[in-house]
Amino acid sequence: MNFSLTPEAQAYRATVRRIIAEAVTPEAIDRMHSTGTFDVPELTQALAREGLLERAVPGRGGGDPIELWLLFSELEKAGAPYDGISVALMVAGVINAVGTEEQKERIIPTITSGQALVCMGYSEPDSGSDVAAATTRAVRDGDEWVIDGAKMWTTMAHEATWLILLTRTNTEVAKHRGLTMFILPMDTPGITVAPVHTMGTERTNATWYDGVRVGDDAVLGDVDGGWRTMTVALAFERGVMGGTNAGVPLLRHFRAWADEVGLLDDPTVRDHIARTAIDNQVAALLTMRAAWIAATGGLPGLEGSMVKVFATEAYQRAARAFQEAAGPEGLLQFHEPGAAADGFVDYDARHSPVTTIYGGTSEINRNNIAERHLGLPKARS
Repeated sequence: MNFSLTPEAQAYRATVRRIIAEAVTPEAIDRMHSTGTFDVPELTQALAREGLLERAVPGRGGGDPIELWLLFSELEKAGAPYDGISVALMVAGVINAVGTEEQKERIIPTITSGQALVCMGYSEPDSGSDVAAATTRAVRDGDEWVIDGAKMWTTMAHEATWLILLTRTNTEVAKHRGLTMFILPMDTPGITVAPVHTMGTERTNATWYDGVRVGDDAVLGDVDGGWRTMTVALAFERGVMGGTNAGVPLLRHFRAWADEVGLLDDPTVRDHIARTAIDNQVAALLTMRAAWIAATGGLPGLEGSMVKVFATEAYQRAARAFQEAAGPEGLLQFHEPGAAADGFVDYDARHSPVTTIYGGTSEINRNNIAERHLGLPKARS
């Protein structure tokens, strides 16, 4: 099997690496963790100026989805913030796949130019990963829709221009079939945003919708067809757009610190390092498979579930092993004297559990693999 990249893809990766090196400074990383906003506008705008965001939009870009994978692979390996970029490009791909021509012309250029970020309103306070149980209602009122409800984990809502929002529009059918997706401006009257700070230093948000009025031009996909719209997004999120390389910067930070303090002489530590390096390589290969499927016209939903389960759980194992090896210093946070790897060991130990939740929990993804790949009976109603 040939894993080599085309000359165009190699040039794309080299440009991404150059921009990351220029824009993602230690000060930017520190600002990311101190504010909880995992986005660097300078990075987004630099990528946009080079045309790299436009090239990576799923189904639209000149080199997607291999270049889409390369973009997020390089961002994640560098430890760069990419929340804002990933959601924006994913939603641009969804608009390109199921949106109207008017939506494509009105919204996608604001994203690929680096002017606009997007947030996702999927999960709700009472249903979590069971997004099909959404109770946020959209009710037809004349030629408008009126939306009322609440969402949780609406990351980047405090910075976003656009919101993609999953609502219940039909209560008389199965829960998966009565959903409709909307895309609307975040400054639409009736939207409230409140911060939720996570243990992994990231800020997310709770959002409320009180009599939010939108027209049919805000419907993304078909009325009562929101589940299909969402599955298009998840296919890219789980398999191609980040979340599978977090073990790379963890390994880099820990190994450098372990060498500095003399821990590399410990055979157990060397074993943890070797196992993590192998897991990182397996995760990369699984991600490349998902990217290849997308590149040949498929949607890597099942393969995305496979790579997400493996990569995020391997990252969590490595973070626990390295924190245990670091001892008390592994519990010290950024800017605390003596912190292992300048606080990154503690950060990864707190951040890694979160990665097994967003984009669908490990349990949800295991059900997907069991049912669709192994042919096992459904584990849920």
